[in-house]
Amino acid sequence: MVPSTTVIETLAVGSIQLQLLPERAVYIEALRALLVSDVHLGKAETFQHHGLPVPSQINQATLQRLEELCTRYQPEHLWILGDLFHGRDGMTDGVIDAWLGFLHRTQVSAHLILGNHDRRLHDNLSQLSVECLVDAVDLDGILLSHEPELGEERLNICGHIHPCLRLKMGCDRLRLPCFYWQAPHRRLTLPAFGEFTGGHEIALARGEVAYVIAEGGVVGFGR
Repeated sequence: MVPSTTVIETLAVGSIQLQLLPERAVYIEALRALLVSDVHLGKAETFQHHGLPVPSQINQATLQRLEELCTRYQPEHLWILGDLFHGRDGMTDGVIDAWLGFLHRTQVSAHLILGNHDRRLHDNLSQLSVECLVDAVDLDGILLSHEPELGEERLNICGHIHPCLRLKMGCDRLRLPCFYWQAPHRRLTLPAFGEFTGGHEIALARGEVAYVIAEGGVVGFGR
């Protein structure tokens, strides 16, 4: 595969301009909206609950990166496309306080489309200053969802699969998170935003592009 261009920051889909950020987020300037997916706060605490010594600083690093984006772009709305929290065992007082502190400092209006990890936490999350939505949302003609919406004609921005691309350069092998653009389906899948998340390797088909995140930039690889 050969890079489609050196550095890519904007994906134009018709009249919609999507800024693909190396921090694993999308900013839509026309809507003053910042989009992230699969934050997985409390995943470390979930592992700790089951006896595995994973450091809790992961949450702080994730929220600090999100706060820096809010400071830089000043969005009116933060859309989280599922899995803000990893699970009930990870919703400790420290994790909840960190989330509420982030909201207090940024004053951003937060909206969560519930994902497979946090649907069962609906009652808890509705008390944490975030609007919780069970179904996909139409945002000015853009369909926001957690899982990919099949058979959609609208531009669909989603998460869930944590896409990454394996690159081979000589003897080197790199496995990097990416934005996964499937032009035939008008679907953009976001990389997982959380610091402590795995990734699902994608295989690019014709008409698809992986916007890989590396060295503080976004680079497109396509077929």
